[in-house]
Amino acid sequence: MFHNYISQQHPRGVCDITPSEKNMAAGSLVRVALLTANVCRSRRLSAGRSVQRRGIASCIDPSHGLTDEQKEFQKVAFDFAANEMAPHMAEWDLKEVFPVETMRKAAQLGFGGIYVQPDVGGSGLSRLDTSVIFEALSTGCVSTTAYISIHNMCAWMIDTFGSEDQRQRFCPQLCSMEKFASYCLTEPGSGSDAASLLTSAQHQGDHYVLNGSKAFISGGGDTDVYVVMCRTGAKGPKGISCLVVEKGTPGLSFGKKEQKVGWNSQPTRAVIFEDCAVPVRNLLGEEGQGFTIAMKGLNGGRINIASCSLGAAHASVELARDHLLVRKQFGETLSNNQFLQFKLAEMATDLVASRLLVRRAAVALQEERADAVPLCSMAKLFATDHCFNICNQALQMHGGYGYLKDYAVQQFVRDIRVHQILEGTNEVMRMIISRSLLTES
Repeated sequence: MFHNYISQQHPRGVCDITPSEKNMAAGSLVRVALLTANVCRSRRLSAGRSVQRRGIASCIDPSHGLTDEQKEFQKVAFDFAANEMAPHMAEWDLKEVFPVETMRKAAQLGFGGIYVQPDVGGSGLSRLDTSVIFEALSTGCVSTTAYISIHNMCAWMIDTFGSEDQRQRFCPQLCSMEKFASYCLTEPGSGSDAASLLTSAQHQGDHYVLNGSKAFISGGGDTDVYVVMCRTGAKGPKGISCLVVEKGTPGLSFGKKEQKVGWNSQPTRAVIFEDCAVPVRNLLGEEGQGFTIAMKGLNGGRINIASCSLGAAHASVELARDHLLVRKQFGETLSNNQFLQFKLAEMATDLVASRLLVRRAAVALQEERADAVPLCSMAKLFATDHCFNICNQALQMHGGYGYLKDYAVQQFVRDIRVHQILEGTNEVMRMIISRSLLTES
């Protein structure tokens, strides 16, 4: 159906659709363009080493409840994960490779600006669509997908709160991943207490002069665009503004590359500002709006990172199942051990429950419902906690083999452990949820 529709609209042929024509598409046309890109690249994808897996058990099938359209781009994401990411996941982790070219291939499928508007190169998809895509991609590499999710969040922030000039200057290159973005909120002295940040931006003529530093910045030093929360006014959240700082700006520098437990396919560094002059036209929104922009970005970020946890957990359940079916101890396969059967059942149940909550929160955020913020916090809390436990249990089921880097399950454990910390710690998620319960009349 999608192939025929595009062929009718573009008699030159499916693979001759120009980028400008894709950017002009809206609504369902954007989704069609995304799928069409995959059709045109199928021969190149097939050249990669595919990962052989058993069929997905129906009770944990992530396509349940999705529209036909959503199932199609979910398959696109699963195929990309299997062919372009999974074969390289261990190498990227070991050698700490930032896979720029692979991410640009993902951008060709529309994954560089999934929920950015089409007029600036985005795919114009919903938050639920985005969750489905990130879950699928994470089965191939959590670390890389997590960075792509942060990049998407930054692009969305510019698209949503930026002027038309800013949208046209930054978003097209971000959506194509010609340029990459980083989110700069956390500082050495302000993590969970983000409103206490100290990085200052003094308005001097047609520039803001930044001084201060940001910590734990994903992509720091390797990316091109930094969405920076800084203080332009008094203490507290109302004194915070948001500036877009471009790499190469005098006064912008970076700390050493951090050595991390996981997330090794994306670099992490401190971002340092020393009398860094940023043009006033790079102010996102208005002065004093920065904290609001940051929090709105994080609401979606929490759904995104929870979705990445879902992908890791889904892959780990399948790895555990496959191991139980072939590993023999005491004369029979581990799949005959009732204790392990029960553990596998609990893992599958927690996976499906987590997925349902994440998707409910994604819909609430898309619809801008009053319960969106606590639901995003619930989804992040529940999914990242339970999905980590699923991956950890899968490792345990592998025994000593699970602790070897030859087995993917250990990397899923290492990569998603940080999901309980970033985008707001799970302790902060509990604060947000309880505050919602106790303050609503």
